[in-house]
Amino acid sequence: MHGTRFPTRGLEDTYGNYADAEGARMRYRLATLTLILALAAPSVRAQDTATRANSRVGPPPELEILAQAVEAITKMHMDGVGDSTLWEAAIEGLIGALGDPYAELFTEVESDAWEEETTGNYSGIGLQITQLNEEVTVTAVFRRTPANQVGIIVGDVIVGVNTNDASDWTTGMAADSIRGLVGTDVLVKIKRAGFEEPIGFDITRALVHLPAVHYGVLESGIGYILLDRVARNAAQEMNSALAALANTRGLVIDLRRNPGGFLDESLMLADLLLKPGSTLASTVQRVPDAEAYETETDSYSDRWPQLVPDLPIVVLVDRFTASGAEILAGALQDYDRALVLGERSFGKGVVQTVMELPYSRRLRFTTGRWHTPLGRSLQRARDSQFRPIAEDLDTFPRVTTAQGRSLINGGGIFPDLAVGDDTTTVVERGLIKAVNDHQVPLGLRLAELGFEAARARRGGTEGPGLTEAEFDRFMTILAEDGLAEDQLSDAGVRKYLRWRGRINVAQRMDDLGAEADIRMERDPVLAEAVRLLGTSTSQAQLFEAADAERVRRGQGPGGP
Repeated sequence: MHGTRFPTRGLEDTYGNYADAEGARMRYRLATLTLILALAAPSVRAQDTATRANSRVGPPPELEILAQAVEAITKMHMDGVGDSTLWEAAIEGLIGALGDPYAELFTEVESDAWEEETTGNYSGIGLQITQLNEEVTVTAVFRRTPANQVGIIVGDVIVGVNTNDASDWTTGMAADSIRGLVGTDVLVKIKRAGFEEPIGFDITRALVHLPAVHYGVLESGIGYILLDRVARNAAQEMNSALAALANTRGLVIDLRRNPGGFLDESLMLADLLLKPGSTLASTVQRVPDAEAYETETDSYSDRWPQLVPDLPIVVLVDRFTASGAEILAGALQDYDRALVLGERSFGKGVVQTVMELPYSRRLRFTTGRWHTPLGRSLQRARDSQFRPIAEDLDTFPRVTTAQGRSLINGGGIFPDLAVGDDTTTVVERGLIKAVNDHQVPLGLRLAELGFEAARARRGGTEGPGLTEAEFDRFMTILAEDGLAEDQLSDAGVRKYLRWRGRINVAQRMDDLGAEADIRMERDPVLAEAVRLLGTSTSQAQLFEAADAERVRRGQGPGGP
């Protein structure tokens, strides 16, 4: 089980084009700067500075006052409050005073989980959760994990775990309860938009390994890359994907629901696709050892050969695309290297530090901001509960790319062509309500269908799909589980269930290209990307085709 935290460790042989790992480390300052930084301990210089400061003025009086207040309350308060409780409250107070929605103190359990993530392996169900609008919300569901297989989706709100009401829990409390030993079960109850009652999922925990990059070739001959998150080794995985897709007609890079991750990996991902000498991004940070408040600006330049320079590229984004994913999309958009399609992105343009504290605790807080190559700050103003603050887009400044395209400066990545996502129909919502009312394990049944159909096709030449006999058996099982015959006979319900069943077969066959082709039937964003790529043989033609479509839809340049 993951919250919104990512592993950080030293750079190894990051990807094939970086022959000198140490040189890459020096160039990107990987040991000190990522979107999420890991500081094992303060630097020697910082310790020396602190020692000199302490020798001059001693500890601040507020620290002594706080320590004596904690001691007095612990010893004398009639309710017998423990000092650990008071210190926890004091630290939470410090975090609250920052007004930083991304600041957080990891508990010991959370800190251990953060350590596990550095290996890419953990025991859980495969979710990422974030506290949004005071609710524990699913912001990512990783592919081929237990949560994905049972049907939990982005936007679900966790309201119960086993017999416990989780409606007022923090992400840490939810993560602690959902995590557990491999092979053990957990009941997760979620609230989903459009449904009056919570939906329960019985999930068996598993050892989860999460590659960040998945790729395949669509039936149209267009390459498709799905980047789940900007995790450690994502650039190496992307390098392999680009090599495999170099001879396709064009490329779709899907960053939808990508919560971001490491700055260094984001830079190296952009480095793969841009020309040497290009500025990849810049950051503005505090100077940690300065006696007065000072900031410094660092820029990062592309130094390695550009891959697939002749392939036209479309990047897909949505409201969950954040952080490191926005760095990649922003760099490609600034240099006219990719057409951006979809929705306005989340707008998280901050650098965070994760600092190790005593007793297996870690503190995360914001230490800087990053900018795209054209100087765009994509940070979107939000309150402490992550709610966007009201804004007037007409007042936002703009920048112009080398090819004369106008881009909004601030508040996230705005697509070059806005395309809305698909929604469920009334009939489909009725089906899912009945599934919840009758406690039908639809996600599990779909996974079983996928496994059985994939097994029947193993070793043959038949692609992902469902025969009438396979689908009829599936519908019979759903009826036995409690769904009404008249509902299952509805043409809209059958079409929807067949579509979901085919997706599960493609997943079990590990055929992302076929899966994307099937999803495209209900995915207008991907469908539009493929349509535009099908009419274009160059990036310039792709922009022209998108401009014509944008005019047809009545959209303004570089924004909604």
